[in-house]
Amino acid sequence: MLNAKMEAALNKQVNAELWSAYLYLSMSYDMDDKGFCGMASWFAIQAKEEFEHAAKFMEFIGSMDGKVKLMPIDEVRQEWNSPKDAFEDTLLHEKKVTAMIHGLMDLAIELKDYASQSLLKWFVDEQVEEEDTARKYLSALEKIEKDSAALYLFDKALGKRED
Repeated sequence: MLNAKMEAALNKQVNAELWSAYLYLSMSYDMDDKGFCGMASWFAIQAKEEFEHAAKFMEFIGSMDGKVKLMPIDEVRQEWNSPKDAFEDTLLHEKKVTAMIHGLMDLAIELKDYASQSLLKWFVDEQVEEEDTARKYLSALEKIEKDSAALYLFDKALGKRED
């Protein structure tokens, strides 16, 4: 059975994951509006991944005889000045999510909740990958942001991301 404190914290994370999906959907549509179809596709796949993360938390809560509580999702930003601006926000956001996951792991350890620790280990590893990817793309964009040909190729490359 899931500790009430852990259940509440996991439900809060479900909301955060859904908010993340909204954020990436917003980035996707903004990049599409700006003519960056590859980046739009990349962000759309990222949004789908965040929905899957929320589902993973919800399935776990249910499997532990807990109650999933869906809360309102706050509004997300709608526009970015450039792809670089969007990826700066991506990296900042992923760092925030990492801190949230670490906080959940701290709580699971405190409560000696081994099942939650097992679930959260997957998310700890996932966040290493998420931050690394955002950092690499941001670094690339910092180098090429003024070169339209390089930006075009970067956009094309991101469009090859598979679902």
